[in-house]
Amino acid sequence: MACRLGCGACCIAPSISSPIPGMPNGKAAGERCIQLDDNNLCKLFGDESRPKVCSDFSATIDVCGTTNEQALYLITELEQMT
Repeated sequence: MACRLGCGACCIAPSISSPIPGMPNGKAAGERCIQLDDNNLCKLFGDESRPKVCSDFSATIDVCGTTNEQALYLITELEQMT
């Protein structure tokens, strides 16, 4: 499945332990990534400084559901379970 432009759930819900430009210690679950713009688009998309964990993320129906709201809920649930 293709990532929904402007969703941003994967840049908000999960914790990221690897450094992100502007966030050298990564980010906590539920914290908005500093690299997520006002349109919920990654400012680092296609840039080599984008963390590997971000570029390796693959949008799937079981993780992202069918709406942005479902994606935020599902990714938050997965984060809490791990």
